[in-house]
Amino acid sequence: MYRRYFKRWLDIVLATLGMLLLSPLFFLLALCVRLDSKGPVFFRQKRVGRHKKIFMIIKFRTMHIDAPGDVPTHLLENANQNITRCGKILRKSSLDELPQLINVLKGDMSIVGPRPALWNQIDLIAMRDATGANDVLPGIAGLAQVKGRDRLENEDKAKYDGIYAHNIGFLLDMRCILKAVINIGSGEGIVEGIQPARRKAEESK
Repeated sequence: MYRRYFKRWLDIVLATLGMLLLSPLFFLLALCVRLDSKGPVFFRQKRVGRHKKIFMIIKFRTMHIDAPGDVPTHLLENANQNITRCGKILRKSSLDELPQLINVLKGDMSIVGPRPALWNQIDLIAMRDATGANDVLPGIAGLAQVKGRDRLENEDKAKYDGIYAHNIGFLLDMRCILKAVINIGSGEGIVEGIQPARRKAEESK
């Protein structure tokens, strides 16, 4: 019942309230991004949605305009050089994700769901196919995200995303939202730039 009817209504209510209550912060952050470096306020990127439908995710721009556009930040060789001064704060606080409330209102995303993969993350997309995670709307917050975020390997991300997809419920969504809010304050799970062990694994593929 919740999954089929109430989840979408909850998304609309929370996203609308969020846009209204946080609108002053939204415009302040937009101004900071605009004044901090050259380029547009928003960053749009192709992501994989429900049933592998491609959509454009919206974020506050946190990187210089000449930075690689389709590489996960935790896999960049020189992530800190590509991230703007304002971007470092936005990413640490996850405030760069705020415009995704627009994606929620459009129906591309949910408040809670698997984080949408980049269109070229073929391995992760295939693993999510196997767990059923591609059959639900991606979210701003997700079970894999609160379990480790960037520190998780793709296999673990797909596993947690699959667990979420098969157990969607109001209490699970509330737990994910609460844990995501707690993690925002600590920056838990955020990795900027490829780590030595992961670099070795990526190079061996």
